[in-house]
Amino acid sequence: MEWVETTADTLEAAKNLALDQLGVSEEDAEFDVLEEPKPGLFGRTRGEARVRARVRPTAPRSKPERRDRGPKRAARAEGDAPKGRRGPKATAGSDRPRREPRKSSDAERAPRPEGPPVDPATVSAAATTFLEGMLTAAGLVGQVTSTLNGEDIDINVLGDDVSVFVGQRGATLMAVQDLTRVVSQRRLGDHDTHMRVDIGSYRERRREALSRFALKVADDVLATGQPRVLEPMNSADRKIVHDALVNSTGVSTHSQGQDPHRRVVVALAETAETAETTE
Repeated sequence: MEWVETTADTLEAAKNLALDQLGVSEEDAEFDVLEEPKPGLFGRTRGEARVRARVRPTAPRSKPERRDRGPKRAARAEGDAPKGRRGPKATAGSDRPRREPRKSSDAERAPRPEGPPVDPATVSAAATTFLEGMLTAAGLVGQVTSTLNGEDIDINVLGDDVSVFVGQRGATLMAVQDLTRVVSQRRLGDHDTHMRVDIGSYRERRREALSRFALKVADDVLATGQPRVLEPMNSADRKIVHDALVNSTGVSTHSQGQDPHRRVVVALAETAETAETTE
């Protein structure tokens, strides 16, 4: 049988996709791993797994057996198949168990199970424990504080060297936040709380710096009359710029492009009132 080639986030997922296409179980297939994901920061992987697979070929019978089958074929042609022998061999793969296709559509996924909401304090404690363990594993001394406000959970990691977990423009911080949400919210089955992780008060310092920058850009636009297209920003940073200029007279803001290259545009307002910002 011809080879089929599949790609997925993990090697196992790529193999399963290939098995679905072939319609056989794993012991009846052979694989050739073309590419494996590479380990990345904080247990994440870079790249995709790529494999090719085919139905495992059956070994051919020896030549003497093939010559002996002549009279038996004639007998079966007359309807007198010899006793103790099976009928004609099925086509390759027909007697193998078929794999049920996986449901990949979001619409076909099982609904979220109903149940009592998880206590936000329990979610916060799980997140705090994880972040404290992260500091210990990195050999750093720090303090993890959390603030609860209804379903909002704000966590801040403080310490002398914790900035290593911030990264360029907060990229590492976002990865840490994603991992913290996984080990606290998802593992506990929490779907109600809103968690935000900060490290070394980076988010507050970032907000202050971006707000000052946005006001300076607005002054330049008013002075020159020319719009300014800012560098690409994530959604959190874009919101800071929009919020900083929402009450500025004479300028308006909007976003254009697609993530991760979406940018904020600061331009002269068409009316005396600031135009509504879009995200």
